Amino acid sequence: MDATESVSPAGARATEAAGAQPTGAGPTGAVPAGAVPAGAGRAGAGPADADPAGVGRRGRVVGLALACHPGPALAVTALGCALALGSGLGGPRSALVTAAVLTGQLSVGWCNDAYDARRDADAGRRGKPAADGTVEARAVWAAATVALALCVPLSLACGALAGAVHLAAVAAAWLYNLRLKATVLSWLPYVAGFGALPAAVALSLPGGPWPRWWTVTAGALLGFAAHLADTLPDIAADRAAGIRGLPHRLGARGTRLLLPAPLLGATAVLAFGPPGPVEAGGAAALVLAGAAALAGPALGRRWRKAALAGAVAVAAVDLAMLLARGVAGA
Repeated sequence: MDATESVSPAGARATEAAGAQPTGAGPTGAVPAGAVPAGAGRAGAGPADADPAGVGRRGRVVGLALACHPGPALAVTALGCALALGSGLGGPRSALVTAAVLTGQLSVGWCNDAYDARRDADAGRRGKPAADGTVEARAVWAAATVALALCVPLSLACGALAGAVHLAAVAAAWLYNLRLKATVLSWLPYVAGFGALPAAVALSLPGGPWPRWWTVTAGALLGFAAHLADTLPDIAADRAAGIRGLPHRLGARGTRLLLPAPLLGATAVLAFGPPGPVEAGGAAALVLAGAAALAGPALGRRWRKAALAGAVAVAAVDLAMLLARGVAGA
């Protein structure tokens, strides 16, 4: 579910070491930066000339950790955990849901970095361990596969239907990485993933109650907004790399103008969706969300991440409303 992940798809390649492959040679043959000891190839090089033992291994471990897109992965996992605890699942059951969400997010993040390694290297993108040679792309692919293999039984342990919903969302996120990212349907996996999260949590409750329609609808709208906000800062670079998702087709201005609509829509659904009159808290949340939704895009020219920050602020307001109202029921 990779709805709130850094999802920008794909410069100069890294400098070649003497007689070695270029560090950005490809997704499976990259040479880790600094993997060749300083004294390698010199006759009589002593221990003082070599890198300290284990430095390369530690660098690869750190690179692998960074390649999973830790920010979005932890954010979505924390959201799933909060929804589970707020819905009354209890500690052990909430831990199971959290583990399922975490492994799914790790698999999606690693898949994204591994698949985009060559394109990211060509574009000279920073902070991409699989592209700059910190860790080999094949190691990232292996990590993604292991995480996905763990995600399947953990998801199904939450309940057959809950597991099926969550695994469908994870599959949609993988499809985004491998195919839909560069198409007009780039928004679809985000909508599916964010909408599936409250549904999977509700279905994990004893008796598997059906999720409330407004929680799923609000989640889907937040997913659409997350896609727009996350892609907005990188539209120009992505276009240069041949990416033509929905935000790229709309352009920076069109994306900025569209972004407040799904953000406000999500909060409005949560405020007006439940039966009965709108509570004071719902009205206040709508005002706060409106201010954040409009301020983010408006400040986008001065701060490239302003739109994403506004989307996160609205998501925080909506999460509070979800926790207050619950995700399951009639």
